[in-house]
Amino acid sequence: MFDCFHIHRRRLAATVSFLCSAATVSTAYAADPSPGFFKLPLGRTTVVALSDGSFTLPASGLMVEAHKGEVQQALAKAHLDDGVPTSVNAYLIDTGDKRILVDSGSGAFLGATLGEVNAHLLAAGYRADTIDEVLITHLHPDHVGGLIDQGKMVYPNAIVRVDAREKTFWEDRANTGKVDASVQGTFDAVASALKPYETAGHVKVFHAGDTVAPGITAVDEPGHTAGHTGYRVESQGKVLMVWGDLIHLAVAQFPDPKVTIRFDSTPAAAIVTREKALRTASKTGELVAGAHIPFPGIGTVRKAGAAYTWIPVSE
Repeated sequence: MFDCFHIHRRRLAATVSFLCSAATVSTAYAADPSPGFFKLPLGRTTVVALSDGSFTLPASGLMVEAHKGEVQQALAKAHLDDGVPTSVNAYLIDTGDKRILVDSGSGAFLGATLGEVNAHLLAAGYRADTIDEVLITHLHPDHVGGLIDQGKMVYPNAIVRVDAREKTFWEDRANTGKVDASVQGTFDAVASALKPYETAGHVKVFHAGDTVAPGITAVDEPGHTAGHTGYRVESQGKVLMVWGDLIHLAVAQFPDPKVTIRFDSTPAAAIVTREKALRTASKTGELVAGAHIPFPGIGTVRKAGAAYTWIPVSE
């Protein structure tokens, strides 16, 4: 979501944050009482939601309405001001044989209220050097900044996997003019975050549809960035779909998936992707994880007339 921004941190802090959702709570899962992480079983796999912290999202400045006034109406209905508290979430997939991190949070790129993924990973019982893979949904700073600490690899034994189109786009500074000014700092962030892993030979690209790890498939999610990718995680017939940045402002985009955000590179494609994902999730009942849905960001989707409703797992 709000994941891409100007490299100027003060402006970033003024530009980014996450969502609060006034949705019905499911009691199907019990949350771990420790702060900053949330564990739940998925077949033989354990999924661990990891909080990177939060920002304040200036909705009126970043959200692009399909119908005039709908964002402010949605905020008012949820008793929210224009500055929306917004989560940044990453996810650990522990298969028993491998420990696979999906996104890494912001690291030191976006200020003091973020950068907590690694601390919460440790609190959940996992050292950084035990991570085998890091799957990247896209290369905005709040998803890859946590790969490094003072220029060094945080996950020294991990292979970092990223969509080939995504890597090619953000490593070419000739593309700067093709993205909104709010996300142009991504080019610098990518150069810094990937460098030590590339030097070590730890960066591998994949293509949409590839099996990137046992039970995990890369799913093309066009519109947000050049190679924005979701991950379908399956174990013993149980499914979790990790969406990445399909939702940035839950209170507005579940009721109307046509609401977009300035961070989207191709808004029309982002709408189609979001509508398809919501339709599929509401039909299958599969669990969904979102990077900017209120922590732990895991839940299900229910159809509500022409709109959708988010049903979070209990915390």
